[in-house]
Amino acid sequence: MSQELYTNLAIFVLSLLVGFEVISKIPATLHTPMMSGANAIHGVVVVGAILVALEAKTPLFYTIAFIAALLGAINVSGGYVVTDRMLEMFSKPKDKGNKGGDK
Repeated sequence: MSQELYTNLAIFVLSLLVGFEVISKIPATLHTPMMSGANAIHGVVVVGAILVALEAKTPLFYTIAFIAALLGAINVSGGYVVTDRMLEMFSKPKDKGNKGGDK
């Protein structure tokens, strides 16, 4: 294995450890509101993975970049679904036939 692969794997493992440590320190009640901010970060991950895939010199690097882009895209779309549900919880109920007499 090349030195470049070892460097990339070391960065990947360190980022996993740091990410896990940061996420585990956040109370569960804040996970949903933070989803909007996480969408922006995952968007950057997707763009970075695409750029890595464009510069990939081996099939292994291309595969890892593709998997990173796929997982980032799944996180972004799931984040939008969760954010939409959260915003729906706090929005006013829609008028359903004006049963209460309020206008």
